[in-house]
Amino acid sequence: MTQTEQQTREEMTHLCRSLFTRGFSVGTAGNVSVQVEDGLLMSPTNTRLNELEPDRIAKIDHDGQHISGDKPSKEQFLHQAFYQTRASCGAVVHLHSTWATALSCASDTDPEDCIPAITPYVVMRVGRVKMVPYVKPGDKRAGELIHQLNGQCAAVLLANHGPVVSGRDLRSAVNAAEELEETAKLVMALKDRPVRHLTADQLEELNVTFGAP
Repeated sequence: MTQTEQQTREEMTHLCRSLFTRGFSVGTAGNVSVQVEDGLLMSPTNTRLNELEPDRIAKIDHDGQHISGDKPSKEQFLHQAFYQTRASCGAVVHLHSTWATALSCASDTDPEDCIPAITPYVVMRVGRVKMVPYVKPGDKRAGELIHQLNGQCAAVLLANHGPVVSGRDLRSAVNAAEELEETAKLVMALKDRPVRHLTADQLEELNVTFGAP
């Protein structure tokens, strides 16, 4: 059953509060958006995710123009880049979560494959994650760099900044962002230990059974 816009606003409020309460977002860091019929709903700029109010969520049209609600996040271009390059994208979550951000700062993180395939769930929910080169927060070039990936990745790490994760709907985008953060924590915990990665055959089996994110 298709949600009404008001139901989507309420779900967005609930999930954003949950992300904040569980430590995936601190202060006013992070922003979330979800696609609706006539545009996007987006968390407002300089708003703590636990203080989101359904009727004050920003709304922008498909051209990025502010329609109603509070002023949208200054990083709306990160979100628009995913909507414009991934036909299946229905929601985007950008966080400064601790472990994924740590990976985005580590000089030995592989920019072509930031999250090694060490569990089936990161493969199923997140897929391959690439690093987007550093630009200052609010710089629209970050959106252009995501555009250059041509929709190949459902999630990226912004260098020295944090993760941006897309999903077919809001709940799946939040689930994927959480999975990425927990896997980043595992990667950092296992840094000095030999690691058993999933094999090419095991990855193929997952993609055939569950599909790519």
